[in-house]
Amino acid sequence: MTEMRLVVVGAAGRMGRMLIQAIHETDGCRLAGAIERGGSVALGQDAGLLAGVGKAGIEITDDPALAFIEADGVLDFSAPAATVAFADLAAKTGLVHVVGTTGLSEDDFGRLRAAARRARVVQSGNMSLGVNLLAGLVRKVAATLGPDFDIEVLEMHHRMKVDAPSGTALLLGEAAAQGRGVSLKERSVRTRDGHTGPRRDNDIGFATLRGGSVVGEHSVIFAGPGERVELTHRAEDRAIFARGAVRAALWGRDQKPGYYTMADVLGLANL
Repeated sequence: MTEMRLVVVGAAGRMGRMLIQAIHETDGCRLAGAIERGGSVALGQDAGLLAGVGKAGIEITDDPALAFIEADGVLDFSAPAATVAFADLAAKTGLVHVVGTTGLSEDDFGRLRAAARRARVVQSGNMSLGVNLLAGLVRKVAATLGPDFDIEVLEMHHRMKVDAPSGTALLLGEAAAQGRGVSLKERSVRTRDGHTGPRRDNDIGFATLRGGSVVGEHSVIFAGPGERVELTHRAEDRAIFARGAVRAALWGRDQKPGYYTMADVLGLANL
């Protein structure tokens, strides 16, 4: 099979450069396009040189339509508004659209699912193997321990992160809700302040910390009568997300149009 041609959006950003590095280091794929927003100082620069992997012969552009025509897939860790626009374009060209963007709204997810009727969309709040394995474990533990154990999700990220709770925290919260057989939308508790009253059974609480240069730390706490179980993942290098995204794209190439997650990519859906 020929190499998979991949486009990176947000190519000049920290995550974009890591995605380009991951493509460079992975057999079976190559960089086919690099996108940045209009007005970026990176426009016209060689994407490989900017990412530190040597000249790639791919100039950074603000024209995604032209880049998508020459591609098989797109790696997207951008912003919600940009992601849904890229999803529409990916659907028109039938690409694999790997979405690592966080802060997506319900309407945004609806747009992604609509695009998945024609494209192969692989979406996850976190692309790492460890976090997705953790999600499977959280789902299993939540189902096993039952409502006597309260569930709290604690996360910390660097001071520049703009959305909260993190996409990973929500991924883990959704796994807990599935294990408990409840709706996360109905049972999620995002803030506590003042006189809140006693905790309700089957609520799933979220606590958010921001500071310094923390890549990402997530814990799911099951607090029961007289004992506590804690499951934790600590990300030490953002490259784990880039490698996972490339792996997702290569997996998606052989799939039918549809909406997938990293649990599908890693064979963890039934854990």
